[in-house]
Amino acid sequence: MTLTDFDATSLDGSGVDLSAYAGQVVLVVNTASQCGFTPQYAGLQELYDRYGEQGFTVLGFPCDQFGHQEPGSEEEIGAFCERNYGVTFPMFSKVDVNGDGAHPLFRWLREQKGGLLGDRVKWNFTKFLVGRDGQVLDRYAPTTAPAKLSGDIEKALGS
Repeated sequence: MTLTDFDATSLDGSGVDLSAYAGQVVLVVNTASQCGFTPQYAGLQELYDRYGEQGFTVLGFPCDQFGHQEPGSEEEIGAFCERNYGVTFPMFSKVDVNGDGAHPLFRWLREQKGGLLGDRVKWNFTKFLVGRDGQVLDRYAPTTAPAKLSGDIEKALGS
């Protein structure tokens, strides 16, 4: 399996086949609008702006499983991200990242790269870096600032 074997629903409700990102370096992030890490949206957008033309993208998946920090509708989430952080990278409908209802993409991501205390996603803004071949290269904690990923992204873009 690779990233391109999955599909998701965009914020506007349309289906997206993730094979559209074949050959790209992708950062998959579970996001939330009312989290202490929410300002990371700005850093994620900076990465997208900086590396987008080189074949890099960020895929944001809002999640309300941690402290009810993503209570809004898809429309509200999109407006918040655009208004407050100028987000232009692809955003998707809310998903669960843990448990029986976890989106298949996140079940796969967790299986590929476990965290410090097992494979469960511990909080919002956990990041998974996926290489051009669709395989998971690394997993980053919510506390890891997006700017700290630049070296790994550049390495992945070069391979």
